[in-house]
Amino acid sequence: MPHIDPVARLAADLVRIDSRSFVSNNPLADRIVAELDGFEIERLDFTDPAGTAKCVLVAHRGPPGGVALSGHMDTVPDTGWRDDAFSGRIDADGVLHGLGAADMKGPLAACIVAARAMPAHLPATLLLTTDEETTKQGARLIASHSALARRAAPRGIIVAEPTGMVPVRGHRSNIDFIAVSEGVQAHSSLGTGRNANWALLPFLVEMRALEQHLRDEPSLHDPAYSPPFSDFNLVLDNHGAAVNVTVPVATARIKFRYSRGIDPSGIVAAVQAAADRAGVSLTIRRQGLPPETPAGHPFIRAVEAATGRGAETRPFGTDASELQDIAPCAILGPDVMDTAHSPRERARLDLLAAAVPVFRRIMEG
Repeated sequence: MPHIDPVARLAADLVRIDSRSFVSNNPLADRIVAELDGFEIERLDFTDPAGTAKCVLVAHRGPPGGVALSGHMDTVPDTGWRDDAFSGRIDADGVLHGLGAADMKGPLAACIVAARAMPAHLPATLLLTTDEETTKQGARLIASHSALARRAAPRGIIVAEPTGMVPVRGHRSNIDFIAVSEGVQAHSSLGTGRNANWALLPFLVEMRALEQHLRDEPSLHDPAYSPPFSDFNLVLDNHGAAVNVTVPVATARIKFRYSRGIDPSGIVAAVQAAADRAGVSLTIRRQGLPPETPAGHPFIRAVEAATGRGAETRPFGTDASELQDIAPCAILGPDVMDTAHSPRERARLDLLAAAVPVFRRIMEG
Protein backbone atom coordinates (compact mmCIF):
# COMPACT_ATOMS: atom_id res chain seq x y z
CA MET A 1 0.00 0.00 0.00
CA PRO A 2 1.90 3.09 -1.23
CA HIS A 3 0.46 5.53 1.29
CA ILE A 4 1.07 3.56 4.49
CA ASP A 5 4.58 4.86 5.18
CA PRO A 6 3.85 8.60 4.83
CA VAL A 7 0.57 8.25 6.75
CA ALA A 8 2.28 6.23 9.50
CA ARG A 9 5.15 8.69 9.82
CA LEU A 10 2.91 11.75 9.97
CA ALA A 11 0.23 10.20 12.22
CA ALA A 12 2.84 9.10 14.75
CA ASP A 13 4.45 12.55 14.73
CA LEU A 14 1.07 14.22 15.32
CA VAL A 15 0.24 11.91 18.25
CA ARG A 16 3.59 12.79 19.87
CA ILE A 17 2.64 16.49 20.04
CA ASP A 18 0.35 17.34 22.96
CA SER A 19 -2.72 19.18 21.67
CA ARG A 20 -5.29 18.49 24.37
CA SER A 21 -8.04 21.08 24.11
CA PHE A 22 -6.82 23.05 27.14
CA VAL A 23 -3.27 23.57 25.77
CA SER A 24 -2.08 25.49 22.72
CA ASN A 25 -2.25 23.65 19.42
CA ASN A 26 0.32 25.96 17.84
CA PRO A 27 3.19 23.40 17.92
CA LEU A 28 0.98 20.86 16.16
CA ALA A 29 -0.05 23.44 13.56
CA ASP A 30 3.60 24.25 12.90
CA ARG A 31 4.30 20.55 12.28
CA ILE A 32 1.39 20.33 9.83
CA VAL A 33 2.44 23.46 7.93
CA ALA A 34 5.82 21.81 7.32
CA GLU A 35 3.97 19.09 5.36
CA LEU A 36 2.18 21.51 3.04
CA ASP A 37 4.87 22.81 0.72
CA GLY A 38 3.29 24.40 -2.35
CA PHE A 39 -0.02 25.18 -0.62
CA GLU A 40 -1.27 28.65 0.15
CA ILE A 41 -1.67 28.71 3.93
CA GLU A 42 -4.01 30.92 5.93
CA ARG A 43 -3.40 30.81 9.67
CA LEU A 44 -6.11 32.31 11.87
CA ASP A 45 -4.92 32.92 15.42
CA PHE A 46 -7.27 33.27 18.37
CA THR A 47 -7.35 33.05 22.14
CA ASP A 48 -9.75 30.62 23.77
CA PRO A 49 -11.93 31.61 26.79
CA ALA A 50 -9.18 30.42 29.18
CA GLY A 51 -6.64 32.73 27.54
CA THR A 52 -4.77 29.98 25.67
CA ALA A 53 -3.27 30.83 22.27
CA LYS A 54 -4.73 28.69 19.47
CA CYS A 55 -4.88 28.72 15.69
CA VAL A 56 -6.72 27.12 12.78
CA LEU A 57 -5.32 26.44 9.32
CA VAL A 58 -6.80 26.68 5.85
CA ALA A 59 -4.62 25.32 3.05
CA HIS A 60 -5.38 25.41 -0.67
CA ARG A 61 -3.71 24.59 -3.96
CA GLY A 62 -5.11 24.72 -7.48
CA PRO A 63 -8.38 26.15 -8.81
CA PRO A 64 -11.50 26.67 -6.68
CA GLY A 65 -14.56 24.46 -6.47
CA GLY A 66 -13.21 21.17 -5.17
CA VAL A 67 -14.05 19.02 -2.16
CA ALA A 68 -12.33 20.10 1.07
CA LEU A 69 -11.03 17.69 3.69
CA SER A 70 -11.39 18.75 7.32
CA GLY A 71 -9.96 17.47 10.58
CA HIS A 72 -9.45 18.80 14.09
CA MET A 73 -6.10 19.17 15.79
CA ASP A 74 -7.23 18.93 19.43
CA THR A 75 -7.81 15.86 21.60
CA VAL A 76 -9.66 15.11 24.81
CA PRO A 77 -7.65 15.01 28.08
CA ASP A 78 -5.46 11.96 28.82
CA THR A 79 -7.76 10.75 31.61
CA GLY A 80 -7.00 7.19 32.70
CA TRP A 81 -3.80 6.76 30.69
CA ARG A 82 -1.08 4.75 32.44
CA ASP A 83 1.11 4.31 29.38
CA ASP A 84 2.63 7.33 27.66
CA ALA A 85 -0.36 8.97 25.97
CA PHE A 86 1.98 10.76 23.54
CA SER A 87 4.27 7.87 22.61
CA GLY A 88 3.08 7.51 19.03
CA ARG A 89 4.16 3.88 19.35
CA ILE A 90 3.62 1.60 16.37
CA ASP A 91 3.57 -2.09 17.26
CA ALA A 92 4.52 -5.07 15.10
CA ASP A 93 0.92 -5.48 13.95
CA GLY A 94 0.88 -2.01 12.39
CA VAL A 95 -1.23 -0.41 15.11
CA LEU A 96 -0.59 3.18 16.22
CA HIS A 97 -1.07 3.81 19.94
CA GLY A 98 -1.62 7.12 21.70
CA LEU A 99 -4.05 9.88 22.55
CA GLY A 100 -5.80 11.01 19.38
CA ALA A 101 -4.59 8.09 17.24
CA ALA A 102 -8.15 7.38 16.07
CA ASP A 103 -9.84 10.68 16.95
CA MET A 104 -8.45 12.12 14.94
CA LYS A 105 -4.75 12.53 14.28
CA GLY A 106 -4.65 9.32 12.24
CA PRO A 107 -7.50 10.42 9.95
CA LEU A 108 -6.00 13.92 9.88
CA ALA A 109 -2.71 12.48 8.57
CA ALA A 110 -4.64 10.61 5.88
CA CYS A 111 -6.30 13.87 4.82
CA ILE A 112 -2.98 15.68 4.53
CA VAL A 113 -1.37 12.87 2.52
CA ALA A 114 -4.41 12.73 0.22
CA ALA A 115 -4.36 16.49 -0.39
CA ARG A 116 -0.64 16.48 -1.12
CA ALA A 117 -1.11 13.66 -3.64
CA MET A 118 -3.70 15.54 -5.70
CA PRO A 119 -2.61 16.53 -9.24
CA ALA A 120 -1.54 20.17 -9.37
CA HIS A 121 -4.25 21.10 -11.89
CA LEU A 122 -7.04 19.95 -9.53
CA PRO A 123 -8.20 21.71 -6.35
CA ALA A 124 -6.95 20.52 -2.97
CA THR A 125 -8.31 22.20 0.17
CA LEU A 126 -7.79 21.48 3.87
CA LEU A 127 -9.84 23.02 6.69
CA LEU A 128 -7.97 22.20 9.92
CA THR A 129 -9.71 23.20 13.12
CA THR A 130 -9.19 22.99 16.86
CA ASP A 131 -11.43 22.91 19.95
CA GLU A 132 -13.74 20.44 18.22
CA GLU A 133 -13.83 18.44 21.44
CA THR A 134 -15.04 21.44 23.43
CA THR A 135 -16.62 24.51 21.83
CA LYS A 136 -16.22 24.10 18.03
CA GLN A 137 -14.65 27.56 18.15
CA GLY A 138 -12.03 26.70 15.54
CA ALA A 139 -14.54 25.54 12.93
CA ARG A 140 -16.73 28.53 13.69
CA LEU A 141 -13.76 30.84 13.07
CA ILE A 142 -13.03 29.26 9.68
CA ALA A 143 -16.68 29.48 8.66
CA SER A 144 -16.98 33.13 9.67
CA HIS A 145 -13.55 34.62 8.92
CA SER A 146 -11.53 32.57 6.44
CA ALA A 147 -10.90 34.51 3.23
CA LEU A 148 -9.05 31.53 1.73
CA ALA A 149 -11.96 29.17 2.37
CA ARG A 150 -14.24 31.61 0.55
CA ARG A 151 -11.85 31.80 -2.40
CA ALA A 152 -11.42 28.02 -2.48
CA ALA A 153 -15.25 27.78 -2.68
CA PRO A 154 -15.52 24.04 -1.98
CA ARG A 155 -18.61 22.32 -3.32
CA GLY A 156 -18.54 19.88 -0.40
CA ILE A 157 -16.61 19.11 2.78
CA ILE A 158 -15.48 15.74 4.13
CA VAL A 159 -15.16 15.87 7.93
CA ALA A 160 -12.79 12.99 8.56
CA GLU A 161 -14.01 11.60 11.87
CA PRO A 162 -13.55 7.80 12.28
CA THR A 163 -16.70 6.26 10.78
CA GLY A 164 -15.20 3.03 9.44
CA MET A 165 -15.37 4.72 6.00
CA VAL A 166 -19.17 4.66 6.15
CA PRO A 167 -20.48 8.04 4.96
CA VAL A 168 -22.55 9.96 7.48
CA ARG A 169 -24.86 12.62 6.04
CA GLY A 170 -26.30 13.96 9.29
CA HIS A 171 -25.74 14.06 13.02
CA ARG A 172 -26.93 15.73 16.18
CA SER A 173 -25.74 19.07 17.47
CA ASN A 174 -25.72 20.27 21.03
CA ILE A 175 -26.82 22.99 23.37
CA ASP A 176 -24.77 23.25 26.57
CA PHE A 177 -26.38 24.37 29.84
CA ILE A 178 -24.11 25.59 32.67
CA ALA A 179 -25.97 26.06 35.97
CA VAL A 180 -24.11 27.60 38.91
CA SER A 181 -25.20 27.92 42.53
CA GLU A 182 -23.23 29.81 45.15
CA GLY A 183 -22.77 29.19 48.85
CA VAL A 184 -20.57 30.47 51.66
CA GLN A 185 -17.30 28.66 52.33
CA ALA A 186 -16.46 27.72 55.90
CA HIS A 187 -15.27 24.80 58.01
CA SER A 188 -18.24 22.45 57.79
CA SER A 189 -18.28 21.79 61.56
CA LEU A 190 -18.93 25.41 62.52
CA GLY A 191 -22.40 25.83 61.06
CA THR A 192 -21.53 29.22 59.63
CA GLY A 193 -21.23 28.26 55.97
CA ARG A 194 -23.78 27.53 53.30
CA ASN A 195 -23.30 24.56 50.96
CA ALA A 196 -23.93 25.43 47.30
CA ASN A 197 -24.93 21.83 46.55
CA TRP A 198 -28.17 22.11 48.54
CA ALA A 199 -29.25 25.06 46.40
CA LEU A 200 -28.47 23.10 43.24
CA LEU A 201 -30.44 19.99 44.21
CA PRO A 202 -33.95 21.22 43.30
CA PHE A 203 -32.67 22.10 39.83
CA LEU A 204 -31.08 18.66 39.46
CA VAL A 205 -34.32 16.92 40.44
CA GLU A 206 -36.08 18.71 37.60
CA MET A 207 -33.23 17.89 35.20
CA ARG A 208 -33.52 14.19 36.04
CA ALA A 209 -37.22 14.31 35.22
CA LEU A 210 -36.49 16.15 31.97
CA GLU A 211 -33.89 13.55 30.97
CA GLN A 212 -36.44 10.79 31.54
CA HIS A 213 -39.06 12.73 29.57
CA LEU A 214 -36.71 12.90 26.59
CA ARG A 215 -36.38 9.12 26.71
CA ASP A 216 -40.07 8.37 27.22
CA GLU A 217 -41.92 10.92 25.06
CA PRO A 218 -42.34 9.67 21.45
CA SER A 219 -42.90 13.17 20.09
CA LEU A 220 -39.34 14.03 21.14
CA HIS A 221 -37.83 11.02 19.34
CA ASP A 222 -36.27 11.00 15.88
CA PRO A 223 -36.52 7.52 14.33
CA ALA A 224 -33.79 8.39 11.81
CA TYR A 225 -31.26 8.15 14.64
CA SER A 226 -30.08 5.44 17.03
CA PRO A 227 -30.86 5.89 19.83
CA PRO A 228 -34.00 7.83 18.80
CA PHE A 229 -34.02 9.95 21.98
CA SER A 230 -31.79 12.96 22.58
CA ASP A 231 -28.73 12.84 24.80
CA PHE A 232 -29.03 14.87 28.02
CA ASN A 233 -25.77 14.23 29.91
CA LEU A 234 -24.98 15.75 33.32
CA VAL A 235 -21.54 16.47 34.84
CA LEU A 236 -21.18 17.96 38.35
CA ASP A 237 -18.25 20.04 39.61
CA ASN A 238 -17.46 21.30 43.14
CA HIS A 239 -14.21 22.81 41.91
CA GLY A 240 -11.95 20.86 44.25
CA ALA A 241 -13.83 21.51 47.52
CA ALA A 242 -12.87 19.16 50.37
CA VAL A 243 -15.44 17.11 52.27
CA ASN A 244 -14.93 19.17 55.45
CA VAL A 245 -15.66 22.47 53.68
CA THR A 246 -19.07 23.91 52.86
CA VAL A 247 -19.00 24.09 49.09
CA PRO A 248 -18.81 27.72 47.87
CA VAL A 249 -19.59 27.02 44.20
CA ALA A 250 -21.40 24.10 42.58
CA THR A 251 -21.64 23.78 38.79
CA ALA A 252 -23.85 21.47 36.77
CA ARG A 253 -23.00 21.09 33.09
CA ILE A 254 -25.51 19.43 30.78
CA LYS A 255 -24.92 18.55 27.14
CA PHE A 256 -28.19 18.30 25.22
CA ARG A 257 -27.77 16.74 21.76
CA TYR A 258 -30.67 16.98 19.33
CA SER A 259 -31.22 16.19 15.65
CA ARG A 260 -32.64 18.46 12.97
CA GLY A 261 -36.05 16.83 13.32
CA ILE A 262 -36.39 17.91 16.96
CA ASP A 263 -37.42 21.41 18.04
CA PRO A 264 -35.19 22.20 21.05
CA SER A 265 -37.06 25.32 22.16
CA GLY A 266 -39.29 23.52 24.68
CA ILE A 267 -36.31 21.86 26.35
CA VAL A 268 -34.41 25.14 26.53
CA ALA A 269 -37.42 26.86 28.08
CA ALA A 270 -37.86 24.05 30.62
CA VAL A 271 -34.22 24.23 31.73
CA GLN A 272 -34.37 28.02 32.06
CA ALA A 273 -37.59 27.84 34.09
CA ALA A 274 -36.11 25.22 36.43
CA ALA A 275 -33.02 27.38 36.99
CA ASP A 276 -35.20 30.39 37.76
CA ARG A 277 -37.25 28.41 40.29
CA ALA A 278 -34.11 27.10 41.99
CA GLY A 279 -32.41 30.49 42.03
CA VAL A 280 -29.30 29.30 40.18
CA SER A 281 -27.61 31.19 37.35
CA LEU A 282 -27.81 29.59 33.92
CA THR A 283 -25.61 30.05 30.85
CA ILE A 284 -26.78 28.59 27.53
CA ARG A 285 -24.25 27.93 24.77
CA ARG A 286 -25.53 26.85 21.38
CA GLN A 287 -23.51 25.25 18.63
CA GLY A 288 -24.55 25.33 14.99
CA LEU A 289 -27.75 23.66 13.85
CA PRO A 290 -27.60 19.88 13.38
CA PRO A 291 -26.13 19.25 9.92
CA GLU A 292 -28.23 16.98 7.76
CA THR A 293 -27.40 16.91 4.06
CA PRO A 294 -30.35 15.38 2.17
CA ALA A 295 -29.95 11.76 1.13
CA GLY A 296 -30.43 12.65 -2.53
CA HIS A 297 -27.93 15.52 -2.58
CA PRO A 298 -25.35 15.16 -5.40
CA PHE A 299 -22.46 15.43 -2.92
CA ILE A 300 -23.83 12.61 -0.76
CA ARG A 301 -24.40 10.48 -3.86
CA ALA A 302 -20.81 11.10 -4.96
CA VAL A 303 -19.47 10.07 -1.54
CA GLU A 304 -21.63 6.95 -1.60
CA ALA A 305 -20.31 6.08 -5.06
CA ALA A 306 -16.69 6.56 -3.96
CA THR A 307 -17.10 4.37 -0.87
CA GLY A 308 -19.64 1.84 -2.10
CA ARG A 309 -21.62 2.42 1.10
CA GLY A 310 -24.96 4.05 1.79
CA ALA A 311 -24.99 7.21 3.90
CA GLU A 312 -26.23 7.02 7.49
CA THR A 313 -26.99 9.31 10.42
CA ARG A 314 -25.15 9.18 13.74
CA PRO A 315 -25.89 10.48 17.26
CA PHE A 316 -22.55 12.22 17.85
CA GLY A 317 -21.51 15.75 16.87
CA THR A 318 -18.66 17.10 14.73
CA ASP A 319 -17.35 20.32 13.22
CA ALA A 320 -19.90 19.87 10.45
CA SER A 321 -22.37 21.79 12.63
CA GLU A 322 -20.26 24.90 11.91
CA LEU A 323 -18.62 24.03 8.56
CA GLN A 324 -22.00 23.45 6.90
CA ASP A 325 -22.15 27.24 6.57
CA ILE A 326 -19.36 26.92 3.95
CA ALA A 327 -20.59 23.89 1.98
CA PRO A 328 -22.60 20.66 2.36
CA CYS A 329 -20.84 18.21 4.66
CA ALA A 330 -20.38 14.48 4.89
CA ILE A 331 -18.59 12.79 7.77
CA LEU A 332 -16.23 10.06 6.59
CA GLY A 333 -13.02 8.71 8.02
CA PRO A 334 -10.93 5.60 8.64
CA ASP A 335 -11.05 3.32 11.67
CA VAL A 336 -13.84 3.48 14.25
CA MET A 337 -14.67 5.11 17.58
CA ASP A 338 -14.38 1.97 19.72
CA THR A 339 -11.17 3.06 21.49
CA ALA A 340 -11.45 6.84 21.06
CA HIS A 341 -11.62 8.93 24.26
CA SER A 342 -10.16 6.01 26.24
CA PRO A 343 -6.70 5.05 27.56
CA ARG A 344 -6.63 2.25 24.96
CA GLU A 345 -6.87 4.53 21.94
CA ARG A 346 -5.29 3.10 18.81
CA ALA A 347 -5.59 3.19 15.03
CA ARG A 348 -4.74 0.61 12.38
CA LEU A 349 -2.27 2.04 9.91
CA ASP A 350 -3.57 -0.06 7.02
CA LEU A 351 -7.03 1.47 7.49
CA LEU A 352 -5.60 4.99 7.66
CA ALA A 353 -3.62 4.44 4.46
CA ALA A 354 -6.59 2.83 2.67
CA ALA A 355 -8.57 6.04 3.21
CA VAL A 356 -6.15 8.08 1.09
CA PRO A 357 -7.25 6.81 -2.35
CA VAL A 358 -10.91 7.07 -1.30
CA PHE A 359 -10.42 10.70 -0.28
CA ARG A 360 -8.68 11.32 -3.61
CA ARG A 361 -11.54 9.76 -5.59
CA ILE A 362 -13.98 12.07 -3.85
CA MET A 363 -11.77 15.12 -4.42
CA GLU A 364 -11.17 14.25 -8.08
CA GLY A 365 -14.86 13.62 -8.74
